[in-house]
Amino acid sequence: MNLFQELTKKPWLETGAPEGPEGGAEGFALPRSTLGLRVFLVVVTVMFSLFIVSYSDRMLISDWKAMPEPWLLWANTVILVLASAALHWSTLAARRERLDEVKAGLMTGAAFSLAFITGQLFVWQTLVADGYFAASNPANAFFYVLTALHGLHLLGGIGALILTFSKIRRGAEVAEIRQAVDLCAVYWHFLFVVWLVVFGLLLFT
Repeated sequence: MNLFQELTKKPWLETGAPEGPEGGAEGFALPRSTLGLRVFLVVVTVMFSLFIVSYSDRMLISDWKAMPEPWLLWANTVILVLASAALHWSTLAARRERLDEVKAGLMTGAAFSLAFITGQLFVWQTLVADGYFAASNPANAFFYVLTALHGLHLLGGIGALILTFSKIRRGAEVAEIRQAVDLCAVYWHFLFVVWLVVFGLLLFT
């Protein structure tokens, strides 16, 4: 392009995207896995929000009888805090390229998550033994549905942990699994917040 063409160029009429150093269009695109997780979390948030709104509306009807809150729910909450903390530890270890600590954090997080699910099953068993069946009262049904949905999402997260850990066992470097560890930690923090909302709703209503 000669000097005359450069001086008379009208950039406001150009429709092409600006090019980066590699010759491609610059953008702010997220990695697919990160974008996928964000979309999934939005969907899950909407789903739990709808259940919570339905719960709040349904409890105003006279046939609603609140369930007791077994002490084990408090213990399970502490266990979930520890699981979330273990995943956070893994992310810090991944940034420092400490592979052994990454593995330890993933295993600890998975163990605490399984302990949480086991504890929730014990809660169910205790309530059923005391006669609090899902069909007995709307409050009972909501409790079982909400805790079951949360537990299923946690099980799905454990599957992601297992896949990430298997990559390490196959010889993956820290740089290759750092993003997966970060996403697992975000997912666990999200599920912890969801549980706090659900538990608070059950406790104070």
